[in-house]
Amino acid sequence: MSNPLVLVDTTKGEFLVELFADKAPQTVANFLRYVDEDFYVGTLFHRVIRGFMIQGGGLDNMMREKPTHPPIPNEAHNGLKNLEGTIAMARTADPHSATSQFFINTVDNPDLDYVDESNYGYCVFGQVIDGMDVVKKIEKVRVRPFAGHEHVPADQVSINSISRFE
Repeated sequence: MSNPLVLVDTTKGEFLVELFADKAPQTVANFLRYVDEDFYVGTLFHRVIRGFMIQGGGLDNMMREKPTHPPIPNEAHNGLKNLEGTIAMARTADPHSATSQFFINTVDNPDLDYVDESNYGYCVFGQVIDGMDVVKKIEKVRVRPFAGHEHVPADQVSINSISRFE
């Protein structure tokens, strides 16, 4: 069985992501649950840091956090690295706190990789396989502090849809 694909349609264009269900099965199942529930429709890329990553999947267009399912275990020990174009789960300081938010690495970020139990890292669970130019376009938007968040796009970048791609 091949890895699932999802098409992410944003206000800046589309990109296609391959999900590594063989390496991060719980993370992929969690992500696809949100996809299948249309949870991501209308959420923002609310944290954009040039030369680092773009983050989204949890805040609505009023910058309010959407209610989520319970957190999932961190599968960052799966051997996958936070390389340019990979998608990983966002979380708080608690390594096992990821819910719906994700980020796409716009450069290689080895500091985000799993090291050991005391330096757990961020779980990579997929890779952008087409449309990285759209990710780079999002990365280059003008940002500002807003609503208690740093690096918020001055002009909202929202997710129109994320759907399974056959």
